[in-house]
Amino acid sequence: MNRIVIVTGMAGAGRTTALKVLEDLGFEAVDNLPINLLRKLVQALDPLETDVAIGIDPRSRTFDVDALMPRLERLRGSGVAEVRLLFLDCDDEVLRRRYSETRRRHPLAFDRSLEDGIAHERQIMAPLRGLADHIVDTTALTAADLKRVITGLFDPAEGQRLAIHVMSFSFRNGLPREADLVFDVRFLRNPHYDDVLRPMTGLDRPVQDYVANDLDFSSFMERLVNLLLPLLPRYRAEGKSYLTIAIGCTGGKHRSVFVTEALSAQLRDAGWAVGTHHRDIPRTVAPVAVTGSTP
Repeated sequence: MNRIVIVTGMAGAGRTTALKVLEDLGFEAVDNLPINLLRKLVQALDPLETDVAIGIDPRSRTFDVDALMPRLERLRGSGVAEVRLLFLDCDDEVLRRRYSETRRRHPLAFDRSLEDGIAHERQIMAPLRGLADHIVDTTALTAADLKRVITGLFDPAEGQRLAIHVMSFSFRNGLPREADLVFDVRFLRNPHYDDVLRPMTGLDRPVQDYVANDLDFSSFMERLVNLLLPLLPRYRAEGKSYLTIAIGCTGGKHRSVFVTEALSAQLRDAGWAVGTHHRDIPRTVAPVAVTGSTP
């Protein structure tokens, strides 16, 4: 049976990138398809041919949420294809910054401000968001992160395993929206208060040694790994293709970074596919020494 993925969401949230990833996965990608051609496209599909990814957003002149929703429901109930709706979302402030940086005009900001255009779009897209099979928030995702998520959702080979993503973050900058599990490591002693360690990060050996020498670090890591390892096969058995584990501390620079690296290494040693990301390390900071080993 064909797979049809409808890719929609907030303008500027990464729809084009998602379509390119799906195309790399073997989907035929069609962007800005007029809604009234959706049925004709489906009827033209050969059941033995490739899957199709269809991009639909407010830039299409025939875009109408009220007209699209019943068409999607009929398509899902027709049995001619497996239909999944992917909705890409993003924080308003990040959307504003993306449009300002690229100097592009928001598709719904004809005679109104950019802020009003985004707010209007969010209002009209809300019902479609409620129908989505998958909602991906791209606020803190890089293009590589989005590719990882899309691949986990729609690559049959990836679907047979669980891809794990461990990330560090700063509580000061808010919880990561994409996180499935969140752990707080602010109880560990803080290298920030050491004048020598403060400019470094959890990727630097002196910081790693400082945190690892906390009397509670080893027992915490042992319990954390022992908690996660029995859960991961259960997540996979339930059909989950990717899991994001977020490790947070105050500044997202020292403790959470080291714990993220240590946890990732132990999960890899246990045979799991693990990627890492440090959300809040300043881009200007370069590590003095990098280690992927556990203490």
